[in-house]
Amino acid sequence: MAVFNRVESPRLARDAIYSEVIQAGDGWMRVLEPGQVLRIVDLEGNQAADTLFYDAENPEDHYSAVATIAGQSNIYLSTGSVLRAESGKELLKIVADTCGRHDTVGGSCSAQSNAVRYSHDKLSMHNCRDTFMLQLAQHENRAYTKRDLAPNINFFMNVPVTPDGGLKFDDGVSAPGCYVEVQSLGSSMVLISNCPQLNNPCNAYNPTPIQVLIWEK
Repeated sequence: MAVFNRVESPRLARDAIYSEVIQAGDGWMRVLEPGQVLRIVDLEGNQAADTLFYDAENPEDHYSAVATIAGQSNIYLSTGSVLRAESGKELLKIVADTCGRHDTVGGSCSAQSNAVRYSHDKLSMHNCRDTFMLQLAQHENRAYTKRDLAPNINFFMNVPVTPDGGLKFDDGVSAPGCYVEVQSLGSSMVLISNCPQLNNPCNAYNPTPIQVLIWEK
């Protein structure tokens, strides 16, 4: 099941129409127009970028890990992966990837999962679900609620499946400057939580910034 389909992008940062650095623990939400390309850059290495996508014209039709995995017959994502919605609609496609493998089965951290996985004193720690919720609540389009949260993509995160079918949160396989690019096949809403996780080794216990850039094509 391993995927290491590393493909560099022909796009230059100076040609991007948009660029922003997202600090660890912060969120970001924006519409991609048809054909636009979003690059997510792992600036310092092994930083998990929890990400959800929606059909911007039909917010209830969100990214589906199940439909995406079934469509490509692989649990990991890399160049060539088509990211599908619950309806089966093709939302975006990964068109470049210098990391080589991304998780879509581990889900996002939450207050509850932190308490269950680690200890009860972790309940109050900042987590991706809360960041997702804050971004949805603050967005000008009030069509999004907590009901629109779903199993997400963890770009740059390494979650191998064990021989007995379990999941492991291992050291990342990314490195400083690695990036992934997705091209929107329609009008797509992007929701990112730059993970603040301090309890597992996915980011060496050191959450760091990511960068997002957008090109017209």
